[in-house]
Amino acid sequence: VCSSAEHHHNEAQQDHRTLYLWRNQGKGMMRVKRDWIIPPIRVSENSRYVPEDLVQIKSDKIFSGEVIYKLEGPGVDQEPKNLFEIDDKTGVIRSKRPLDREQYSSFTLKAFALSPSGERLENPTTIEIVVLDQNDNKPVFTQKQFFGSVSEFSVPGTLVMSVLATDADDQMTENAALGFSIIGQDSIPPNAVNKTMFGINNQTGAIYTRDVGLDREVVKEFKLKLRVADMWGDGLHTDAVAIISVSDINNHAPQFRPASYSMKALENRNNIEIGRVSVTDRDDPGTGNWEAKYTISNDPYGNFAIQTDPVTNQGIVTVVKPLDYEVKREHNLILTVENVNPLSSKAPNLPLSSAAVLVTVVNENEAPYFKENPIRIEVPENEEPGKLLKSNIALDPDHSELRFQISKDPEGWLDIDRDTGNIFLRRSLNMKSPHVKNNIYSAVIKVTDAGGVSASATVNIILEETNDFPPQIRPLSRFLCTGDSRATPGLLMTAVDEDRPPHAAPFSFLITDSLSLNWTVNKVNDTHTVLSPTVDLEAGEYAVTVWVTDSGSPSQSALTQVNVTVCHCDSYGDCRSESGAFLASSVGISFIALIIIIACGALLLGKCHAE
Repeated sequence: VCSSAEHHHNEAQQDHRTLYLWRNQGKGMMRVKRDWIIPPIRVSENSRYVPEDLVQIKSDKIFSGEVIYKLEGPGVDQEPKNLFEIDDKTGVIRSKRPLDREQYSSFTLKAFALSPSGERLENPTTIEIVVLDQNDNKPVFTQKQFFGSVSEFSVPGTLVMSVLATDADDQMTENAALGFSIIGQDSIPPNAVNKTMFGINNQTGAIYTRDVGLDREVVKEFKLKLRVADMWGDGLHTDAVAIISVSDINNHAPQFRPASYSMKALENRNNIEIGRVSVTDRDDPGTGNWEAKYTISNDPYGNFAIQTDPVTNQGIVTVVKPLDYEVKREHNLILTVENVNPLSSKAPNLPLSSAAVLVTVVNENEAPYFKENPIRIEVPENEEPGKLLKSNIALDPDHSELRFQISKDPEGWLDIDRDTGNIFLRRSLNMKSPHVKNNIYSAVIKVTDAGGVSASATVNIILEETNDFPPQIRPLSRFLCTGDSRATPGLLMTAVDEDRPPHAAPFSFLITDSLSLNWTVNKVNDTHTVLSPTVDLEAGEYAVTVWVTDSGSPSQSALTQVNVTVCHCDSYGDCRSESGAFLASSVGISFIALIIIIACGALLLGKCHAE
């Protein structure tokens, strides 16, 4: 007795089709050749009945002689080889081994009708073999574990995530028609929730919330056991796991614990921590729903700041502007706190939590200080000793008694009152002192309070130039040649002044004495003039009075007598002409050249003063 499958198999073997692929149109008529087009031959995969006859092909040439049949193509003489064969005498095509549709779903072969000598009797024709699918593959999830998250208090029907699976069977059949299901639910912590919280779309694998009550403070995570089966969920199946985390929403506002604090802060200090405040928040630590953001009020001058410790979430109170015990000894601050992230609409509608902070300022002995440092004092260089130069120069924040002293005074020009700090001129000033640089003389004074805390300041005395000295003419005596070709037109004189600009050059020269009417002066530059006779003079001694004035304010003037010896000079100009007389001849440099040299020198001197 054969099984049902064997019975059908035997029937298939007995009833396999015989195909006449090549036929003539009729006896006595010309045969028309045409290609063979037949429906595909269908063969089930994984067949246990091999070899198995599939189809028989025949040519009408068998009625006129012997025909040999041949088969070529993938599955025969091409990879994968040896899956099919043909009986060359009968034309029966059979499968030699079980087929696997997941490897090869179809085969396209060529059939030939040949003479015993190998001559083609007909054109080759195509045979298509299609492998029929069997449900021999389980569906497979694309991952062994899927991960997703859902916000706490999500409403039913909220999409959480989607899972995917594949099936190697024929996608056009129910062998690959997948159905998804959830077959188990565990919570972390265990047994925190007993309701079925999630569902899954049977066809798409989309997981969604099914019930209310997702609270992260109650349950942190769910582990779902998933199943996918083919045949729309009734066939072969595979299992996987979905891990769903319940994500936090900001449904808890931070609260101060406690709500009042006392802190102490040293005066005159800044950027120092003076205390911390604490809050509680039931939201997820380390997130913006938990992280606190603090605000200080009742701090009109901005002396305080508060920052959040990222680890503890405490508020760190610091002094950012120095406090003054003498001005204000206590500060009452009001702190408020909120989260970095805004509160969820599902949180209770409450005012921001607040806390009171009392900051007590601690007194310390503060150093006295000078009202200005350096202390600048402008003094005329001819100021009389004993003059008060500066007063009220220092203060002490603690209002203690102060003592003053001079720490450095290289010339000993200054004096200071030990109790008041008034600075006096002790000795006359001297602009030429080596300790005067650019008209500035520097000293150092020190002040000390009753507690021994001290401070120092530099005193810069700016010496103001005064016109102390009249100018003087140089030289006071000269020789002047006369009476021959070596006669000189005049004598070059200069003026010198012990003062500095602007109380020196340019100088003005003038002859005012009635006894000197035979003489005149002609200015060369700011410092030089030429003394010349206005008439021919006899040899002899002459006293010429010259008036010279500087440019100071007020100016200083002086009358100077210049002794001039008029003499006849020899061929060598020997009348002590080297003393300063100008020679108008070829002996020595010319008068005009000397004037040019003097003018150039004056220009260079003026440039140096300007620099």
